[in-house]
Order: sequence, then structure tokens, then C-alpha cells
Amino acid sequence: MSKLSIRIYYEDTDAGGVVYYANYLKYIERARSEMLRELGFEQDQIEKDFGVLFVVRSMMANYLNPAKFNDLIDVQTEIKTVGKASLIFSQKIMNIRENTVLFDAEVKVVSVLTQNFKPCGIPQVISEKLNGRK
Repeated sequence: MSKLSIRIYYEDTDAGGVVYYANYLKYIERARSEMLRELGFEQDQIEKDFGVLFVVRSMMANYLNPAKFNDLIDVQTEIKTVGKASLIFSQKIMNIRENTVLFDAEVKVVSVLTQNFKPCGIPQVISEKLNGRK
């Protein structure tokens, strides 16, 4: 499992001091990018070296409790499944101080060719590292 800690700033919240719902999607996107980085892959380098991008295909999300201004949260990311051309991530956002789950999601990401956005196999070197992370 990979963890990314994030402080909630005023800019993340609405007038009531609660995190705007779309920001949770930004946080989990960052966490997936950081997981790839931890494995030694930068997304721009993957595009350059392999001609491949990772795009979100589908997502199931649950908003369970609100994050608020000045909270410290952990975005936890696990790889659930590695397929030939897709990955399924299980992601959870936790309030660190209260140890409560704020948000969880299952995200399917597909590998596509940069020139036409058609699905393609995940490059073997990346697939091997991702499988090792499960």
C-alpha cells in the first residue's frame, strides 16, 4: 500500500469549510501518480518511452465523512488487479487525527496508445513492478 499525506487548505473547501466533492478525485489522482513515481515511473517518461498513457475508464466512489479545513488526510492506494491493459486501484482517504474513513473508491485505469487513445497492453516492465506491488 502507498500513502500520500495532504493538508486541507482553505482553497480546497467550500463556504462551510468542507472539502469540495471534486477535490477528492484530485487527491486520489495525485496518489496514483505518486505510487507510479515510487515504482520508478514518471508518467511523462512512460509516454515518451512507450507511447502509452493511463486514463481512468470507470470509478465507483463513496463519500462517507467530510474532510474540513486544516485536516491532515492520508490517501491510501492499493493495486487490486493488474490486467493485460488495465489496472484496478482501491483507494481510501483517511482523517489521520480521527482515524476515520472519509472517502473510498475503486478506480479502473486503462493503458492507451498516445497517438489514437486505443487500449493497449501495459508495458511489461511496468506490469511486472505493478504486480510486485499487489
